[in-house]
Amino acid sequence: MKSMPRITDAEWQVMKILWKNAPMTARVVINELEDSSNWKPKTVKTLLRRLVDKKAISYTVDNKKYIYYPLVNEDECRKMETETFLNKVYNGSFNLLVQNFIKEKNLSQEELEELKQIIENNKE
Repeated sequence: MKSMPRITDAEWQVMKILWKNAPMTARVVINELEDSSNWKPKTVKTLLRRLVDKKAISYTVDNKKYIYYPLVNEDECRKMETETFLNKVYNGSFNLLVQNFIKEKNLSQEELEELKQIIENNKE
């Protein structure tokens, strides 16, 4: 797996929009974030610039408009973030993470059955 950039929580919000709808202009990204954030357009443009600097996204210029698109894969970024979290919080122990999650979260019977099925499917 190629090196993944470290993406902040705010940058993740921008990335999610780009992963879903790219390519898109800064104006469209700003409009998409209006309902879920109170960021000013300048803030969103700063986040876009930071993501370009981190090589998480790139852009083309068309008729004086910057059109942004992701350079990194969502699944690969999610995997890296999960591994980072697992190592930081649970010392790399997936078992401890799952135990803690099951103890702290009231799972429905359907969710428990789904977990059991996943475990059964991965025994091979």
